[in-house]
Parts: sequence; C-alpha cells; structure tokens
Amino acid sequence: MALDAWLPIGFKLPDGAKARVALFEGADWQILETQGGGRALVVRDALVEHWLDAGLIDDGTFNAFQFGDQQLRSISCGPSQTLCPVSEAKSPDTKVEALAFALALKATRDIDADSALQDALYVEKITRLLPTYSISSRTGDDVVLGYWLTGGTSIPATSFRRLRQTMSWLGASHLKDVVQAAGFEVAEIMPLERKPAAPAEKTEVAPVEKVEKVERAEPEPNKVFELAGRPELATFFNEHIVDIILHRDRYKALGIEFPSAVILYGPPGTGKTFAVERLVDFLGWPSFQIDASSVASPYIHETSKKVAQVFDKAMENAPSVLVIDEMEAFLADREMGSGHHRVEEVAEFLRRIPEAVKNEVLIIAMTNRIDMIDPAIQRRGRFDHVIKVDFASEIEVQSLLDKLLSALPKESDVDSKPLAQDLAGRPLSDVAFVVREGARLAVRSGKDRLDQASLLAALRTTPAREREGSEKRSIGFI
Repeated sequence: MALDAWLPIGFKLPDGAKARVALFEGADWQILETQGGGRALVVRDALVEHWLDAGLIDDGTFNAFQFGDQQLRSISCGPSQTLCPVSEAKSPDTKVEALAFALALKATRDIDADSALQDALYVEKITRLLPTYSISSRTGDDVVLGYWLTGGTSIPATSFRRLRQTMSWLGASHLKDVVQAAGFEVAEIMPLERKPAAPAEKTEVAPVEKVEKVERAEPEPNKVFELAGRPELATFFNEHIVDIILHRDRYKALGIEFPSAVILYGPPGTGKTFAVERLVDFLGWPSFQIDASSVASPYIHETSKKVAQVFDKAMENAPSVLVIDEMEAFLADREMGSGHHRVEEVAEFLRRIPEAVKNEVLIIAMTNRIDMIDPAIQRRGRFDHVIKVDFASEIEVQSLLDKLLSALPKESDVDSKPLAQDLAGRPLSDVAFVVREGARLAVRSGKDRLDQASLLAALRTTPAREREGSEKRSIGFI
C-alpha cells in the first residue's frame, strides 16, 4: 500500500534533494525516496528535540524548513548510504556494510544506554541508530544486531555459531570482526590458523576449529534446563544429560560415566537447532560443529581427516559439546551405493563416537532424514537415544506464546489460546513471527501496547505452509 507522502513530488529540501515517494513512516517521521535514488528522513521537531537532548545528534545535523503550518527537519543521503528503519532489515551484501551498522549501534549505545533500538532509524551517513520511542520494551542489542545482519531473523549476535551458519558467506573471522565492532564478546568456536604440513605429510589438511578464550562454566547445582514451547524435550535433556552432569559421582558409582550421544530428527522448522543451542548455552562448555560447510570435501580421504580433527579438538577441550548438523550428508546408509569414500566417512564416525563419549564429549546429531542414516550409526552404544522432534502441539505453542508475550507491554484482552489453536503444528518460527508482526501492527496503528486485534491480524497474514506428515505433532522416543 502506497503511503501518503508528507511532501509533494518535486519538493526541494534545504540541502537541494527533491522529494519523490514515501517509503516508510512513523508517527513523527517519514523516509522519502529522492530524485536520483537517494533517500531523505523528514522529522517533526519534537522527535528531533529528543535526539538533541539525548546527545545523539548535533544542532546542525538536521536542516529545518517549513511546509504549510508544519515545522519540519530533514537529512538526505545518497544512493550508496543506508537510511531505513531497523525493522526493515535487509542483510548486508558486504563486510563493509555490516561493519557500518555495527559501528552505528556501538556509537549510539555509547551515548544513549537505555533507549530501545529495535524501533530505531538507521542513518548510515551519521553513524547512528535514532530511536523513535514508539515502544516501551527493549530488545537486547545483540538481537538488534543479529536481526539486521540476517535480514530479519531474530538471532542474537552473541549466539555466534548460529549467526555464522546463517551468514556463511561472510566468513567466521570477518563476522567476528563485525560482532566485536558492535561491542560484543565472541566466545565461540573459530577457525584455527592453517598449519604447515609435517615433512612426511604432503597432503594439506583444512583448518579445524578451536575455542577462543572460552570461559568454562558449569551449570549451577539443582538448576533445571528450560526450553520454551518444548517441555517434553526439556524433560529429556534434564533427565538424560543435565542430571548426569550435575550428579556425576552418583551416576559413576553405578557405572554411568557420561551422557550418551543423542540424535534429534524431524522436519525443518521444528526447533532442533534452537534446542541444541539453548542446551549448549546452559552447559557453558566449549562447542564444536561438524557440518557440510566445515568438513565436506570432494577429495578422497579429506572429509575423514577433517572429521578426525574436529573430534580431536573436542576431546582436547573436554568436557565439551560436539554438534553434528545435517548428519545425512556424512552418515548416509552405505547400502545406497554412495561409494568407497562414503564408507570411509561412516567408518570414521563409528570409530570416533564411542571414543569421544568416553573422553567427556557430549555428542548431539541432527537430521531431517533419519531414514537415510546408516543403521550402524543408530545402534545403541553409539547413539543411545534417537528422538523425534515434530511440529509443536497446541499446549507447546501456548507455552511459547505466553513466554514471548510476558516480555511485552500488552492490553488485558490479549489471549494466547485462540492463537495457539491456529499455530499448533506449525514451525515455532511462525509463533515468534506472529508476535513480532502483531507488535509491529500495533505500533503502526499508533498504540503503545500490544492488543488482541493486532495479534489476530498478524495471524491472518501468516498462512500455514503445506507439509508432509502434519497429523503427528508429538515428540516421540524410539
């Protein structure tokens, strides 16, 4: 829907830029496209005064002008400079663009420590995120950064492994630079420097991963692991992993040295990755990952070598967590005729998994296609637990909704139950999206609190996607 521009087409701003169409707007601001492909931010005096009082801009940053009976101010930028709401995030195309936003976030926060920035306007020209004060709750700055970098996904920048997976095009070291530029510490796995091969070894081996200055922490005694929207999976983790770790001596006396390896399987969008990340954060252990982007190689023997390196590094830093993502890429059934190299890769995993568990490496594997996994891998003694994670039930969705809504200012009429009924069986990402979209619609309507009508409107614009196997929605154990 086209916006009603405050200024007519061709209106000349104080700096010479000429207005065209309105692109984005809020109660006290509007972003216009200008002739030549640039943009201009037009703001009412009251909002500019807020920024001046906060020290976010100087007196001469915005140009004052009169239009009709309105006193307005503006700032223009060229086509190469980003000017848009943070909520309209588009993933940057280059490291330079990513760094520019990170530095703007840091510069803004150095001046204004309190204002919410998820409703801010990113003005690259002045290296600022200018808050619009349209909402009262504050989203963490790490989420704001992750949202911008990924183009609209609420991934905290401090969840570096997950962010790295989403932004694989940038590279781990470059992404680390961006996150640190925004003022956040990166205490996650990073690639090692490539080491020269030993004289007898002519084959060059790809980099492995290490933990950089990881602050090792143990879960607090008697602390319970929680997973919003997934109580059954949380219960499994608590019983089969957390309790064994917290009460090692008691379990060791009866011959249980360490938690067994686990496979999580189920369709995309069911929250497998999210659950594992939360568990890793809870344990506070160094984490390592094996996936197609980090170890796969078209050359014979190379994949097996890389897999061995990651296992070795995980054992050197034990207790640790080793996550095997998209395990069907490495561990497909050898009877499917995948060739000698695939047989070798499976054999390497068969050898390494029991060894790693014995050396206090918690192994969690994930797959969307359990039917493709070699049966030898699934046998007890390697992966003792094979857990199906299906789409969330109504009760699970309502639990997640209640948690998300509890952090927001809302009207008394907000009721999660009808939302949960419609969202049951969908990816959990749909649940978070409906809450966020409802909040956006509420703000757009001039409200300062989330209401039921906005949530229902958001739900109507988020249709369910067809998928196979939608009848069964429970978590099953086999």
